[in-house]
Amino acid sequence: MNALFSPDANPDKNASRLAWKAMEPYHAMIYFAPEARTAYTAAGLKGYWMGYFASRAAALGPVSSAVVSATFYNFHPAMVARAIPDAWRFSSPEQVLAARLEAADLALQRLLGDLTTSQELAEAADLARTATQACSVAGRTLFAAHSALPWPEKPHLTLWHATTLLREFRGDGHVATLLAENIDGCEAHLTQVATGRMQKEAIQPLRGWSDEEWETARNRLIQRGYLDKTGTLTPAGQEVRQRIEQRTDELALPPWQSLGEEKFTRLLSLMRTFSNKIFEQNGIPTPSPIGDLR
Repeated sequence: MNALFSPDANPDKNASRLAWKAMEPYHAMIYFAPEARTAYTAAGLKGYWMGYFASRAAALGPVSSAVVSATFYNFHPAMVARAIPDAWRFSSPEQVLAARLEAADLALQRLLGDLTTSQELAEAADLARTATQACSVAGRTLFAAHSALPWPEKPHLTLWHATTLLREFRGDGHVATLLAENIDGCEAHLTQVATGRMQKEAIQPLRGWSDEEWETARNRLIQRGYLDKTGTLTPAGQEVRQRIEQRTDELALPPWQSLGEEKFTRLLSLMRTFSNKIFEQNGIPTPSPIGDLR
């Protein structure tokens, strides 16, 4: 067995992180595509953030803002409450899901062109769908909700749905890891900024945390010994951040281990082609609030 898939391998350096970087752009382009804003408006939603929260939460049904805050984890609850549950008065989860899939269809055709009907994309769709079959719903709320949705027939949408499932599977595990480390949503952003991989200006206003709340969270992390007074990670802070990343990667391993080395390597090779094309067409902004995907 290749070390990449050994239970004793370090996930920070192998399958999970490699897969996230290769596959995330294919899903995440939906958050920046003008087609999505148009489709959500046509479905009755108002504004970018209502479209974001409603479209990502619609698989859960017409849930409350508290449920969305709990599952999304790192957004300010008041920010969520400005969109949910009003979204379900203006539209319905069924309408929003249909609008999201329509937007993904149009956006991917624009970004990828002829690649959407290529044999390589159909192959990637089959491999990614196979990988999702190894994902358990246990403890994975957003993954479970999206996994209950019907699979689209078009290969480029099959692949988009698969990347969505794999993304939410990883994200649910990340939330569990943050919770286990007693790091709340705002504190999670601060520790990310402290690593230097993300700028405060690129994340704080997009997650709804005020300057006062940001500073309060910063002081909590200083008191716990995770940050020094300059906002830099201490050795203890570096250790907890490393644990979070490593455990997130470990919890995301099952779909990639199930494919085996040959199929995993082939899938990532194919996905890098599609993701690079999405970047070339400015489908993902740089820098991105999602993180460093390149």
